[in-house]
Amino acid sequence: MPSSAAQRSAAHAPIGVFDSGVGGLTVLRALVAALPHEDFVYLGDTARLPYGTKSAASIRRYALQAAALLRERGVKCLVVACNTASAVALDALAAEFAPVPVLGVVEPGAAAACAATRTGRIAVVATESTVRGGAYQAAISRCRPDAEVAARACPLFVALAEEGWTDGPVVEAVIHRYLDDLFGGAGAALPDTLVLGCTHFPVLAPAIRAVLGERVSIVDSAETTAAALVGVLGGAGLRRLAAGPRGTIRLLATDSAERFARVGGTFLGHPLQVADVEVVDLQPAGPSGPGPASR
Repeated sequence: MPSSAAQRSAAHAPIGVFDSGVGGLTVLRALVAALPHEDFVYLGDTARLPYGTKSAASIRRYALQAAALLRERGVKCLVVACNTASAVALDALAAEFAPVPVLGVVEPGAAAACAATRTGRIAVVATESTVRGGAYQAAISRCRPDAEVAARACPLFVALAEEGWTDGPVVEAVIHRYLDDLFGGAGAALPDTLVLGCTHFPVLAPAIRAVLGERVSIVDSAETTAAALVGVLGGAGLRRLAAGPRGTIRLLATDSAERFARVGGTFLGHPLQVADVEVVDLQPAGPSGPGPASR
């Protein structure tokens, strides 16, 4: 059993959060709101986004490399703020990081969808890899076995979000192209809940709402992931005392601090400066496993 002094020391370590790009900042924003006294280190693998079009082997390799860098930064917990990596690599990350807790976004998002639906008919929009792997379909079925789930890959949503295009006729035209056949027409068999199964998608939520109208509940996993993290930290004795000072945020990217700062502010909810972003390298895995290095 660790001593109380060791537990206090571990509680003061930062929480690691990673995504393929800036989309996971929507999750970070919710984590900071729920845990304002914690320190966070966020890594966006912007040099290799999007993960959603990559093979499962590549996604696992990239995720393990990102996790290795965050482990070197001394994090006490890892939040995989990427639906694709959560869907494909969570088991590998949990095994690699043990005994450090690892939390993904798929299970919290599925639980939120099951709580929101009135009819059990749920649509999921995500990346190609997340849809192909069936992670949301399986997680929703575990939570609500009678649910009917339709999943749709929407890769252009990632590109729009990364470019900061969140409204306007081009954005609405893309939403119509992806969603009209899922939600168009009349009848009781249409989904009543839409899961935004990629952390890039919440910035498009107002435009999606304008297309779908008010009858559809729109769910993203950020707030439910934050609630789950509060429980994980509390259960492991790793949560900081609420009486302390506000925590800090360190932002890391694998490419272009300028672009990360320009686009990332939209996701995090406040402007970012280039000086706020540290650019790092994720080195290929060698004989002793993935090895990060910074520049």
